[in-house]
Amino acid sequence: MGKILFKDLEKYFGKEIEVQGFVDKIRDLQYVQFVVLRDSTAKVQITIEKNEENKEINDLVSSLTKESTVLAKGTIFQQDKVKLRGMEFIPNALEITSKSEEELPIDILDYNNKSKQDLRLDNRFLDLRLDKNYLIFKAQTLAEMAMREYWIKNNFIEIHSPKILGTASESGAEVFSMDYFGRKVFLAQSPQFYKQMAMAAGFNNVFEIGPVFRAENSHTAYHATEFTSVDIEMSWIKSHHEVMDAEEAKMKEVMKRLHEDLNSEYKEIFKKDIEIPAVDFPRIPFYEAKKIIQENYKYKGEKEHDFDRKEEELIGLYAKKKLNSDFVFIIDYPFEARPFYHMLDQDTKLTKSFDLLYKGIEITTGAQREHRVDVLKSQALQKDMSLEPLDFYINFFRYGMPPHGGYGFGLTRFLMRLFDVESIRDVTFLYRGPNRVNP
Repeated sequence: MGKILFKDLEKYFGKEIEVQGFVDKIRDLQYVQFVVLRDSTAKVQITIEKNEENKEINDLVSSLTKESTVLAKGTIFQQDKVKLRGMEFIPNALEITSKSEEELPIDILDYNNKSKQDLRLDNRFLDLRLDKNYLIFKAQTLAEMAMREYWIKNNFIEIHSPKILGTASESGAEVFSMDYFGRKVFLAQSPQFYKQMAMAAGFNNVFEIGPVFRAENSHTAYHATEFTSVDIEMSWIKSHHEVMDAEEAKMKEVMKRLHEDLNSEYKEIFKKDIEIPAVDFPRIPFYEAKKIIQENYKYKGEKEHDFDRKEEELIGLYAKKKLNSDFVFIIDYPFEARPFYHMLDQDTKLTKSFDLLYKGIEITTGAQREHRVDVLKSQALQKDMSLEPLDFYINFFRYGMPPHGGYGFGLTRFLMRLFDVESIRDVTFLYRGPNRVNP
């Protein structure tokens, strides 16, 4: 039998079992000792009377330090008078499997101390021992699983695109370069071109969950130099609204799964519920959203053709208050703010594009793509791009390309808002930024 998880201890009342965990608390009193053990799923109290029979265990507990690991053999009893879960473990044997140094580099419970954030990131392996941090990565696992299940059910296949590129992806800005056997190559900023190659290959619908790299010298709470991007591309579409339909259905599935599997733990720690979307996600055209912000909040953004952070927050607030939605699509951005491969609506001269905002932060950018090779080249030239470095990409469009579209979804930004934390550093296993490449 493998390790018994602490969350399952109720199944073993009255039985002799073996438990293993971290030492969470120690109380060494005159006649009795209490040790609270913790694993990633729950906590349990070990109770040891001080007497001759228990002398060996008593001595071990007296020398024990917090965050050490122990293995205990004994019996688990239902004990209503015990505050911690109404149970206690009575050991007949105890072994210290590893001993922690007495002074920890961080106070694990002092997670609200912003001045200690760098120190906590330096010692992330300790920081992650908090139950709220474990819950974040449980949510990440469940969200990815719900997405995969949705896509597979809807005839998507998974691809793994290369991360070492001979040509800088997308615009070529903010890209990491490196030596590759004497030749300059680049780290992928996005799987965009290769998702579209899969459309040219006739793969119909594809998805990818993988790392991407952005050489942005940005120190905001919303940026990282390496992060996990969730991408899809789908063929045979007539409009970017079909891509939005697919994302909305996927996100509703994710929120439903998180609520079903995690809401009780989430509520216990965060004192509120994971909200399942109650309405269809509003879709507000870009210029209409600008007008709403100016009229309702008397704020004019810094960018003419895009949103600044304040505008994202305000339209998110509007969507929640007036439209009862944490999610809102902003659609039909001007060409100036979008990549050359987004399709232009010939009537409005706006792109067939969208962003999805969740609680006032952009988590997705998507569009119908331009699939006609002559128009694609023309739009690249309008953006003052040289066609030569794009030749490998344009080649995908020369021999038949279905009408298609897709999106890129920021997993850490979604988790950041789901858990209402201030930075993606808090929801990234190991954060990478301009000043951080360790541990």
